Formats: sequence, structure tokens, C-alpha cells
Amino acid sequence: MSAVEVPSAKRPTRFRNTASVIDRTRMHFEAAHHRGLMAVYGRSMEGRAVSLTGGERRDNTIIDYVRCSYLGLDNHPAIVAGAVTAIEAYGSLHWSCARTRLNFGLIGDLEVTLSQLFGARVVAYSTVMVANLGALPIIASGHLTQGQRPVMVFDRLAHASLAFHKAVVAEETQVETIPHNDLDALEQICRKHAIVAYVCDGVCSMGGVAPIEGLLQLQEKYGLFLYIDDAHGISLFGENGEGFARSQLPRDLGERTIVAASLGKGFGASGGMLMLGTAYQEALFRSYSIPYAFSASPNLAAVGAALASAEIHRTSELKDRQGQLAERIAFFDQRIETAQRSAPLPIRMIEVGDEFAAIDFAERLLDDGLYTSVTFFPTVARGRAGIRICLTASHDLTDLERLCRKIQSYEQSGFTAALHPE
Repeated sequence: MSAVEVPSAKRPTRFRNTASVIDRTRMHFEAAHHRGLMAVYGRSMEGRAVSLTGGERRDNTIIDYVRCSYLGLDNHPAIVAGAVTAIEAYGSLHWSCARTRLNFGLIGDLEVTLSQLFGARVVAYSTVMVANLGALPIIASGHLTQGQRPVMVFDRLAHASLAFHKAVVAEETQVETIPHNDLDALEQICRKHAIVAYVCDGVCSMGGVAPIEGLLQLQEKYGLFLYIDDAHGISLFGENGEGFARSQLPRDLGERTIVAASLGKGFGASGGMLMLGTAYQEALFRSYSIPYAFSASPNLAAVGAALASAEIHRTSELKDRQGQLAERIAFFDQRIETAQRSAPLPIRMIEVGDEFAAIDFAERLLDDGLYTSVTFFPTVARGRAGIRICLTASHDLTDLERLCRKIQSYEQSGFTAALHPE
């Protein structure tokens, strides 16, 4: 391995302004909390029903369009049983030590199983954000790119669990941000710099996808390193549920591509993972990834649940649930027009514009027993507030029809903003 070279370009010194974000958004968060739209507590029931356990709506039953369990696996009896069985077998929930020291045997079994399932070297983490925290500084160090620190390029709409780490990465190397999915801008950077790494989402949390084919062309032409967080795409695509990104990548990931993904969301369990392409990468991550070296593994319930989900992924039930999800997406798209219409993804955004009008809209839906996510800056751009709807394979079509009728009636009546709270 050659000596690491630091780019001569001046490093930016600021990538965060938490105080400004709080000052600009506090009134919206306070209003959403006051209306009972955030920090909602409940217990899951059959399908997507939730019984509320706190607040003014206590004991009400709502239909949830917030959870990202797109295949409806988070309620699956086998996955719940897997969590219970793992705890009972080991007589413990959590070992409080770094993974470089001691690991549950089942975490090793899980990583082997996932590696076989997804055709990669898988390292499991407690969350996807923790996986990103461990991965991005290692990439920035240059140890995955022949000893040269890459210019780290972030998609402007990269999820907060990616963008949060820019400041740390900037201590290692040059960081740039480009417009969303702008392959021309990315190619311009590739032309100027010998080593470039691109950080993006496979499926964006607010809808849309990464241009995987175009990214692979840039990788072939310039040796571009790809780090793709496919948290929202896992399980929904591919014969084994390998996800939106992995299902389009070469069988051998090689040394220039890493995919991060969730063990929650479509996968239906809990935790995160990295899909690596080489033994060298795996060895480096198992020694120098901060969460791996200085924190603990996913708890045993999460590991047992993930193993059970992996078994479901090997059966025809996976394809059945993928099909059910596709049917519900089509059902919704026939009734409601959105910017995501006809996309094979389960995320739909209803844009309202004004933040307080969006809060009103979400509250009216919740009053009708339909819980959606009100979204506003910094989750989306200022002035583009709205609601996010997560469709799942286990949504009852009758409930989905009711949601569509309510949305149509509200759209026809027009969105009006409430008075700002005093």
C-alpha cells in the first residue's frame, strides 16, 4: 500500500449549521408535536393497524402509513419468533463489548447467511447510520483507493444519515456536493481529480432513485468509487431481495463499490449492514470501523429476527409480498397523482407547499384514523412541505381506498394554512 496523498485543494471548514436549522424550523416542529403528529406512541395490531397508547387520541386505532416496513414483515410471526428464540437460546439480550473482542455466535451466522443471500461480504451493524459512520471515514482515508485520498462527492439530497458525516469526512479529504443525480457535474469532478468517491442513496426516502447505470458507466470510465445507501430499496427488488442497487450491480462487487442497507424497513427486522466486495475491505472494516471497534453488535433479538427474515427471503413468500406491494402501488397511483406516479417504489409524496397547511392536512387525516408523515424543511426544501405516504404489502385495499378518498376530498377543497401558533 503506497503512502497516502492529501489533495492540494483547500478543504472546506463548515458543513453544518445546526443553530440555523433549529431557528428556522422550531415553530413547525412545535406545531406538529402539539397537534399529535410527532412522537406518537402505540402498539401494533393486525396488518397496518396501530392502537394508540398515549396522548389525546389514546385507545384510538389508526391505519399507519408511516412505517417503512414495505413488505409488511415487521409483524411476521416467524420474525417475532426468531427474536424470542434467539434470546431464549443465549439467555441474554446484549453483550456490552466491542465486536473486535467478543461476539454472539449468531451474529457470525447472520453475516454468513446475508453474504450468501446477497452475493457480497456482509458486515452487520446496529443501524444503517452507524454503518455509514464507520464506512465513510475509511473511504476518505484513501485505504480503499490505492493509498490516495479520494475527493468525496455527496449527492445534494443524500439522506441525513449520510450528509451528517460530511464534517468528519472533510477532516480527511476534500468534500464536494453536487445537484441531485447530476451525472454531468459528477463527471466534471472525475475529469479534474484522479480519485473520486460518490455518496448517494439507492432509493431516496422522499421518492426517486439513483441512476445506477450511469454511475456504473462513470465507474468504468474513471474508476469512480461508489458508496450507495440502499436502506429503502432492500428486499423490494431482486430474486433474493438484494435491493434496488445490488440487483443492478455486477455479480462481483469488486473493490470500487460498497452498498449499505437496512435490516429493518423492507427486510422487516432491525439493524443495518454493509455489502463489501473484497476480503481486504472486510478485514479493514473489522479493525478500523469506529462502531465495530468501539461499540457493540446488534442485540440478540435483532439478530434472531434478521435470521428469520433471511429464511423468508429464500422462499416464494418474498416474491408474493413483492407482488402484493406492486399491486398496492398501482392501486394508489390509479387514484392519486403524485410526482412519483408509476415508479415501482412504495414512497409517495403529496406536496402542499406551506408548512402549516401541511400540518393541517396531516392532522385532518389523523383525525380520520389515517396516520401519515408530515414533512417540511430540513427533510424537504423550504416551501415544499407535504405528507409522505409509505405503502406496504399488508395495507388492506379498503383502508387504502379510504385514504385515497380523503386525499381527493382535501385536494378538491384546497389547502389552507392554519394560524401560526402564538
